[in-house]
Amino acid sequence: MGCEGEVWRVHSAGEPVGEILIDDADFPWLSGRFTAGPGFAAVRDLFARELALAERDDEGHWEEWERVYAEIGRRVSLSSPDGPVAEFLLHIQGDRAWFRWSDEPFDDDAN
Repeated sequence: MGCEGEVWRVHSAGEPVGEILIDDADFPWLSGRFTAGPGFAAVRDLFARELALAERDDEGHWEEWERVYAEIGRRVSLSSPDGPVAEFLLHIQGDRAWFRWSDEPFDDDAN
């Protein structure tokens, strides 16, 4: 896919949240080594909560997941080596991050 070796950047309010060095591309997902930046502490708990909700299988958890992920979307931006992307679904756990992205907004049912 040609993305391996690229560095993608995550920001929040103009502050670096971290960088993702892509080491695997499995369309539509990219994944790689996440290196936290100074802004990660402010959003770390949101990403942990998002993953915990995604792994649950009880009534109402997807609605709660959508609320948490909407907050991530409000607070975090993702940039490819070519610049900011319009839409993304990003997961961060430890030193790994995986995401899908689009130059156009996702449909409501894409999550």
